[in-house]
Amino acid sequence: MTAATDAATVRFLDADGAFAPSAAAEPYRELVDGLTDEQLEEFYRDMAVIRAFDVQATNLQRQGQLALWPPSFGQEAAQVGSARAARAQDHLFPSYREHVVTRIRGVDPLDIIRLMRGLTHGGWDPTDPKNGNTHIYTLVLGAQTLHATGFGMGLVFDGRCGTGDPERDEAVIVYYGDGASSQGDVHEAMVFAASYRAPEVFFLQNNQWAISVPVATQSPAPLYKRGEGYGMPSIPIDGNDVLASYAVTRVALDEARAGQGPRAIEAMTYRMGAHTTSDDPTKYRTSAEEESWRRRDPLVRMKAFLQAKGASDAFFADVDAESQALADDVRTRTNALGGVDADAMFAHVYSEPHPLVDEQRRWLADYEASFEGGAA
Repeated sequence: MTAATDAATVRFLDADGAFAPSAAAEPYRELVDGLTDEQLEEFYRDMAVIRAFDVQATNLQRQGQLALWPPSFGQEAAQVGSARAARAQDHLFPSYREHVVTRIRGVDPLDIIRLMRGLTHGGWDPTDPKNGNTHIYTLVLGAQTLHATGFGMGLVFDGRCGTGDPERDEAVIVYYGDGASSQGDVHEAMVFAASYRAPEVFFLQNNQWAISVPVATQSPAPLYKRGEGYGMPSIPIDGNDVLASYAVTRVALDEARAGQGPRAIEAMTYRMGAHTTSDDPTKYRTSAEEESWRRRDPLVRMKAFLQAKGASDAFFADVDAESQALADDVRTRTNALGGVDADAMFAHVYSEPHPLVDEQRRWLADYEASFEGGAA
């Protein structure tokens, strides 16, 4: 796998959860040292609760309740650290597996379920304040980087960044994967972001596989260097270390928000599960590889770190209870969602009535009527 060198990678926790900052982590040490026990425990709670949701959603898809599910299993630290680093006024553009990012910002997890069930084209309203400036999932690879860059350019044009007031200035963070990093959209987004000094952080989650294509096939050099090619500071981090993700993203967003232009982060992590529930990773990767990454599980590392700091058994029991409660709630509410009327697929295709749509609607009605009982 193509990876950043250990010397360049920002890491605070080793594979066993011991606090052992790398040399590259030292510039960020003060931020991490300033985190309270409550904040550190919040990071762990975020990761554990969303993993329970993720497992439940995967099970629901297997039971026929969802059309598709993209697991985030194994990538929780990269997502939690970066989302917690954002300020309330910042704008977040996810890809399609940033489940914990959306939850941290206030999105109801059931809105993701509704999207994957086919009940909605968007999932949630990004303009509703309760959703924390979280834009909707984008399944077209890399397209969200263009959306984020355009939004960031708008912040520049409107004078909503670089004023010197960190409580008011806004920034943008966009999430994408190693596979998407090879899409032209990503590079076009970086060109415009750099040219217009957009207040944007490109957050690449390198989970090692673009479905079945390894990173080494995509690039002979570490992916973070692509950002450097566009003149933006680019930092590789241990994506399974929530402390590294938080500290580096916090600095990058603060700099971008202050008018210093875009930044790039490459979070080295691993997709422990399938690309989506339609994928079988046993066809293209080995159990030995999976086991080597399982030993770097972000939850296990953070739990060991917290235990060494004196976190109580009661805290972990409470997290387990909250995780189970969310999983149960999502299962119950998903089973109560019901379906969507077949006629809905013909709505909003065109702004005005269209004869081809009317013809398709009639064809479906006749097809349904041809079955015994009048329904397919």
